[in-house]
Amino acid sequence: MSNADLDDLQRRIGHHFSDEALLERALTHSSLSGGEQPVAGDLERLEFLGDRVLGLLTAEELWRRFPALQEGELAPRLNALVRKETCAEASLAFGLDKVVRLSAQEEGAGGRKKTAILGDVCEAFLGALYIDGGLEAARRAFDLYWLANIEKILKQQRDPKTALQEWSQERKKGTPSYEVLDAQGPAHAPHFKIQVRVKGLKPALGEGGSKRAAQAMAAQALLLREGIWSDDTSS
Repeated sequence: MSNADLDDLQRRIGHHFSDEALLERALTHSSLSGGEQPVAGDLERLEFLGDRVLGLLTAEELWRRFPALQEGELAPRLNALVRKETCAEASLAFGLDKVVRLSAQEEGAGGRKKTAILGDVCEAFLGALYIDGGLEAARRAFDLYWLANIEKILKQQRDPKTALQEWSQERKKGTPSYEVLDAQGPAHAPHFKIQVRVKGLKPALGEGGSKRAAQAMAAQALLLREGIWSDDTSS
């Protein structure tokens, strides 16, 4: 990790660290601690903090963006935005995968591509931004990735049943109802055919190896048929 790499990262994020040792710590994976070279500290404490910083920024954005939604409807959206996979994608967008410090063993094991490591580094980076520049420094990073991609992330992470229920209730059509039309196969390999109904719309069918899977397929079929979802959304 060269000074040029760190300078480039800070330019992309729009924050120059007054304490570059803090930035280096956020980019130092725990595989180096007590290992092949001495390090002042790794990212784990900053990761702990950054997780909370991300949660606060995400909760605030959702609270402002969806004023009519209740806590139970906001929670799954928050979970989609702060989950490890989303943080890993943010790491790639920021270029953190190129500058994280790993042990030779972890490097050889493909650590720069591991979702868990990339997610941890992202959270530690947000924690370091918060300590060095306050909430506004962390918010700039949040805006660069999460705010810019919020609709895409939420669409990708919502399951079909939740998406259909939210759409139906927002349009005063009530809660979708599901009916088992057929159940076949042995107990260890069942197969269900389920129909979903929404007020004012033709029913849609779904099939799967469990009631839950068949319900999800039915909900997805209705979402696609009515143009509520596109093929890109469901993929």
